Amino acid sequence: MKRNHTHFLCVFSTLFLTLIFSVFYQHTAFAQENRYTLSGKIRDAANGEELIGATVLVEKMLGTGAVANEYGFYSLTLPEGKYRVLISYIGFDNQIFEIDLTKDITLNIEMSEAKELKEVVITAEKEDENVAEVQMSTQVLEVEQVKKLPALLGEVDVLRTLTLLPGVQSAGEGTGGLFVRGGANDQNLILLDDAPVYNASHLLGFFSVFNPDAIKDVKLYKGGIPAQYGGRLSSIIDIRMKNGNNKKFMASGGVGTVSSRLTVEAPINEKSSFILSGRRTYADQFLRFARDTALRQNQLYFYDFNAKANYEISDKDRIYLSGYFGRDVFKFGEGFGLNWGNGTATLRWNHIFSQKLFLNTTAIYSNFNYGFDVDDGAQNFTWRSGITDYSLKMDFDYFLNPKNTITFGTENIYHHFNPTEIKPQNSESIFNSFELSDKFAIENAFYLANEQKIGNKITLQYGLRFSMFQNVGKTEEYEYAEGQPRTDANITDTLRYGSFEPYSFYAGLEPRFALNYRVNETSSIKASYNRTRQYLQTVSPNTAALPFDRWIPTNKYIEPQLSDQVALGYFRNFDANKWEASIEGYYKYMKNQIDVRDGEDLLLNDNIEEALAAGNAWSYGLEFYVKKNYGQTTGWISYTLSTTQRQIDEINLGNAYSPRYDRPHNLAIVIAHQFSPRITLAGNFIYTSGVAVTFPIGRYKVGNTVVDYYEDGARNVDRLPDYHRADISLTIDGKQRRNWKGSWNFSIYNFYNRKNAFSIYFREKQDENEEGTGEYEAVKTTLFGIIPSITYNFTFSFDNKKK
Repeated sequence: MKRNHTHFLCVFSTLFLTLIFSVFYQHTAFAQENRYTLSGKIRDAANGEELIGATVLVEKMLGTGAVANEYGFYSLTLPEGKYRVLISYIGFDNQIFEIDLTKDITLNIEMSEAKELKEVVITAEKEDENVAEVQMSTQVLEVEQVKKLPALLGEVDVLRTLTLLPGVQSAGEGTGGLFVRGGANDQNLILLDDAPVYNASHLLGFFSVFNPDAIKDVKLYKGGIPAQYGGRLSSIIDIRMKNGNNKKFMASGGVGTVSSRLTVEAPINEKSSFILSGRRTYADQFLRFARDTALRQNQLYFYDFNAKANYEISDKDRIYLSGYFGRDVFKFGEGFGLNWGNGTATLRWNHIFSQKLFLNTTAIYSNFNYGFDVDDGAQNFTWRSGITDYSLKMDFDYFLNPKNTITFGTENIYHHFNPTEIKPQNSESIFNSFELSDKFAIENAFYLANEQKIGNKITLQYGLRFSMFQNVGKTEEYEYAEGQPRTDANITDTLRYGSFEPYSFYAGLEPRFALNYRVNETSSIKASYNRTRQYLQTVSPNTAALPFDRWIPTNKYIEPQLSDQVALGYFRNFDANKWEASIEGYYKYMKNQIDVRDGEDLLLNDNIEEALAAGNAWSYGLEFYVKKNYGQTTGWISYTLSTTQRQIDEINLGNAYSPRYDRPHNLAIVIAHQFSPRITLAGNFIYTSGVAVTFPIGRYKVGNTVVDYYEDGARNVDRLPDYHRADISLTIDGKQRRNWKGSWNFSIYNFYNRKNAFSIYFREKQDENEEGTGEYEAVKTTLFGIIPSITYNFTFSFDNKKK
């Protein structure tokens, strides 16, 4: 193992030097004349929020400019001289500055929203971002546009909106989780201010944990993943909270069919601000009025709370502290209850070392825990499980010159897995305390990358990530007889490890590469390749994201998952950037994919490796995307044609099979029409293939018990009926009344009342006397018919400076 470790470090060092030499000649050429740097931060004049992706362009110098990073910081180095610099951000008035660059200049910019927008805009990107940027397989969501889309039970949702984009699918109605380009749900890394969120679902998947009022930016990477991200195979969903209005007090919120929410943000002083945002459902409150006294004891609700504060220590230093806490509670009478929730905290420090070097240091805490309580006389117990992370990241941006932007950094994570803990609720319980062994691991990564422009046609983004994973104690691990199946009968020893004692180690390189060839001003060809490694995963007999899925680490018997993905795409804008279109093809090959053997117990299994089998998976597809950005009518159409297969020797007789979430056809149409500045009608239509399932081919009786019979080697060869649904919504904005503005959103979910299949089961037909006939029939169960909802949204502001 040490030999492999040394080999990886040597390769990493060699490639590091190669990257340095690749930019050396360009840097040397730039250094032949006096050069100075223009840098600063770009913010919204109305609330002080950083404008991520705002552009700084030099007039009469094609391809010369800079883009503000995630914290609004930009840097542009130019030869000594006079320049006209254009600052732009979609939906905001452009600003032009005359710059006499005879020394380094710091220019902080506040931009104002355009007061008279002749056309509706549905994107926060710059006009030709989809063509010009090197990044492909990336989607950015505009939160304000999401709020105008049809709402389920009055709640719009950013994660549910992602399923309307190409390459992204859900497991089905009423289930949580996203499935991106053939990857499983646990292969998506969902970040909230850099903190991982391990279960992003409320109400078993009907809603996500992200309150749109507290969210500033949502970015999805499904391919060409930059080197600073790692730990998952399929996608990165990077969600950033608002910082809080540092100009004036503002409150916003909404009262919906099943939930209400309130957000408050304001300046603390001239250098700091905060935001607080809360949301709660109140379906359980209506149960108090039920005629059935048993129903009055039931509870069914969720709540979440977001908080963030920031303080600008100096022009070069700023700190942020943010957190999230949310929980779901289900309680059925006095006998049974279940709950789950997430908690995160992020402490961030931004530091500008110089006008070219920017550092973001982040300390992160993340916890996901879940469990249930049973109280049935003497049969009472409490069951708990969870996972906790502590991590530290350092991310550097070095703006070497206009042709090269280098990023590098480190990430260090300490994982604590708590598989299962069972405790009796009182002394009368027939259950004894029971606890599976906690597991601990340390995950480290280093990365280095460069975005390099070659002439006016080619932009490259290339880099390396080197990741390591170390299992540590205090814990116990079983030893099995060599060459024998992993079963209890073949356990030969129990190995005990002290606190932080290492006992297994994995490491590997993750190269990343992306290319943009600019065909002309309106079109480009892009290609990408990335290798990703994943060291922890969930085990569950289901493919939908359930709150009781068990997270487990890589160990000596469970190898890290590995994915290689290539993608090629053509991107084109039409009619002065009013329309954009793209077609992307991808192929992904994944190794060490785990699945659960039939009939295995997961909840109470201390040697989980016995219940699992590993193999390979592959996915490939075509993604089509057309989007209209401007005008009274806006929206997009996305269509994905794809195939996903798994092959595991110990499952399905070694034959390849489709996972449940394999849906070959996925079509989404989203349209919004603005009849007037105050009235918007929006709708969406969704069509997907049915999920893959296994139906029995016969039944037989054992005594009085009927047992389904399944064909060997035919896992998931059947499908539920195709899924389709249409939703509509009408948003009516009220008139501005002093500091108050309100709007009504009327939504109809599934407005033509399609009865989509949630599941299909088989039962014996009955005659008029309710006796069995010996014949069987398929019965379809559905979750939702037509669901209308009403939400009232409002904003209130108070500018203390004007009083």
